[in-house]
Amino acid sequence: MAKVYLVAGRICAGKTTFAHKICMEKHAALLSTDEITLAIFGQHIGEKHDEVVEKTQEYLFQKSLELIACGISVCLDWGFWQRDERDYAREFYKCRGIETEFYYVDIPEDEWKKRIQKRNGEIGRNETQAYFVDENLRVKFGAMFENPDADEDLIRVQ
Repeated sequence: MAKVYLVAGRICAGKTTFAHKICMEKHAALLSTDEITLAIFGQHIGEKHDEVVEKTQEYLFQKSLELIACGISVCLDWGFWQRDERDYAREFYKCRGIETEFYYVDIPEDEWKKRIQKRNGEIGRNETQAYFVDENLRVKFGAMFENPDADEDLIRVQ
């Protein structure tokens, strides 16, 4: 039976790299908000960013059901930065009888900063398509992320 793999973690923690690994190992389709928003809007959506991301996630939840009905497992790669987002995702699938595995990509602060610098360099050299994270965004997004509680049943990876 098809399954849903969910990947949580801070921006630039290695979620997408891990999600690609899951997709290869579990033969799952990747569903990524960043992939869609970057392809359509590029780096700068502007003040509509949150609205676009929310609508994209709604679309991907529905698309995941379509794929699962076809017997295709999916991996949701969009961070799940806050507890209520993680709880919503669990309940969304649980009430439909769909099995999930939730992963949390957890890395130390110093490694996180190194990965942001590495990614920003790759973006500057046009080696990757991802969001550029300046110091203001790093601080803002770092503060927005709610570390999972022990009762959340996430599989920690580094």
